[in-house]
Amino acid sequence: MEFDDSVMIPRAHAEKGAEHKQRMTLHCQQCSAVWGDSFSICGEVRSMDSIVCLRVTNDVVISDVLESGHGGELAGCIYSALKCRGCCCAVGKVIHSAPWRLASVRSMFLLHKANTSCYMLNHSSMVTASSLTFDLKPLGESMNKLRQQFEAQLDEMSRLHSRLADSSVTGEFVK
Repeated sequence: MEFDDSVMIPRAHAEKGAEHKQRMTLHCQQCSAVWGDSFSICGEVRSMDSIVCLRVTNDVVISDVLESGHGGELAGCIYSALKCRGCCCAVGKVIHSAPWRLASVRSMFLLHKANTSCYMLNHSSMVTASSLTFDLKPLGESMNKLRQQFEAQLDEMSRLHSRLADSSVTGEFVK
């Protein structure tokens, strides 16, 4: 997914969308502390060069100081900086209050791709996060597929219910 002013949208050129589906852990480029894994990744905000995560490890420390963005992408935002517990380098940000254009990433962890390494479990190799895309399958497609599965199950249950009702009616006449 890609952030486009107000919403997360699928990338038009998502030829490498499967990259994110690979299992990986997210690490500090300086001290290799583990910050998270692929299960917590929600996408990325390309304009901020950040990976969007639902959760991070205890090696990511949230600053108690609230900062205010006065220009650029963070204009009008109130956020906390994220630091690495191991080496105190900048990890990213958590936006607490934001204009509508950043509302979809409010309260999520935005990890700077430039400071993040990814250990690819399938390949046993470390790569920079900047070399990867973190595209996700649009939620609408998954919801449509799930709706179709539920409708098919409902149809099957209705047919079974009708058959049971018919058999109980004919069974009563047999008595």
